[in-house]
Amino acid sequence: IGEWALMICRHCKSKLTHKLVDLGKQPPSNAYLTRDKLNCIENDKCVEKQYPLKVLVCDNCFLVQTEDFVGANEMFSKDYAYFSSYSSTWVNHTRSYIDLVVNRFSLNSSSCIVEIAANDGHLLQHVQNKKIPCYGVEPTESTALVARSKGIEIVGEFFGIDNANFIANKHGKADLMVANNVLAHVPRINDFVSGFSVVLKRDGVATFEFPYLLNLIKGRQFDTIYHEHYSYLSFTSVVNILSMNGLMIFDIDELSTHGGSLRIYAQRTDTGIRSVSKAVQSMLIKERLAGMNSILFYSKFQKVVDKIKLEFLEFLINAKRNKLRVAAYSAAAKGNTLINFLGIKSDLIHCIADKNIDKQGKFLPGSHIPIVSEKELEKYNPHYVIIMAWNIKDEIIKQLKLNQNLHSKFVTVIPEIIVQ
Repeated sequence: IGEWALMICRHCKSKLTHKLVDLGKQPPSNAYLTRDKLNCIENDKCVEKQYPLKVLVCDNCFLVQTEDFVGANEMFSKDYAYFSSYSSTWVNHTRSYIDLVVNRFSLNSSSCIVEIAANDGHLLQHVQNKKIPCYGVEPTESTALVARSKGIEIVGEFFGIDNANFIANKHGKADLMVANNVLAHVPRINDFVSGFSVVLKRDGVATFEFPYLLNLIKGRQFDTIYHEHYSYLSFTSVVNILSMNGLMIFDIDELSTHGGSLRIYAQRTDTGIRSVSKAVQSMLIKERLAGMNSILFYSKFQKVVDKIKLEFLEFLINAKRNKLRVAAYSAAAKGNTLINFLGIKSDLIHCIADKNIDKQGKFLPGSHIPIVSEKELEKYNPHYVIIMAWNIKDEIIKQLKLNQNLHSKFVTVIPEIIVQ
């Protein structure tokens, strides 16, 4: 056990002695390199930072979590490169969500909606369209700038109990707080959650969406593990975290996003008035029957991951042996985890295309594979295009098939290699 016993659970403070998976040393998945930075590294004038990417399981509260190596300030920096609006699937998802909650909770021009981790305003723009007052909290300067250009008020800070009172007093308390795909991204998860009960009105509602741990393990989605994700969340662990920090879950939805996610609905423990749905207890029973409250459930994941690694390497080596051109699409964080775990370089994947112009012309962290435009992908005309963002593969394949000059076959790796 050794070094594993040194880690303390970020929720319940128990010692962590059980491993889910070890993906080796990797750079932060969104630390894309400019040409100058790449030249600096290649000439040994500077070093590309890499950190162990190990995931542990708490045998007390069953929170699955990474070891603490990378600070949030380093990963969520001013030039953070993930912009939610580049995915039409995700923009449509948030539009449907806003329609749902506005109707369900009777929100109107007298209400206030607050989004934590508002990114580039992809969700709050739908709130604006309904003439409902809103503001967002977003610490990354690059995305906050885009949100503000849409006329959205943004508080440029990391959220937590330390600034929750200030935010509530200055910007207003919330009838609805939204936290989509951020709960897994916070190192101080108790501090983060406890701030919600401060900003929420007495009868306010908070919703959290996050990739579901059961789907990650059953779907072999190890590429969704990266340093930005400090926690990998079961419903059981989230119930424990929220209840310790002033919130009570009263309902839950299962979603298809990100390979399978949960959306939970919570209210203040002290003032909440909504009755708890049967779905809450049903989900707890489902997880218990699946074995998620036993360490044995998590013990075989490393072997599954290693098998995928060998199979994909064999695929790429065979393609090179047969002189077939291979490229990839979507310079997503999950793709960087996969590529760096396998040790892939540009000799096996020539380039990776992405429609985000802020990524084009840069290089993937670790592998240094160049990020190109869709036009450059067309010129290369690969035999295979590896779809790294498999969670939106249908959107990407449909988009690429519109290009009559691209005659590639499309490949996904997770949960198994599929060529179409």
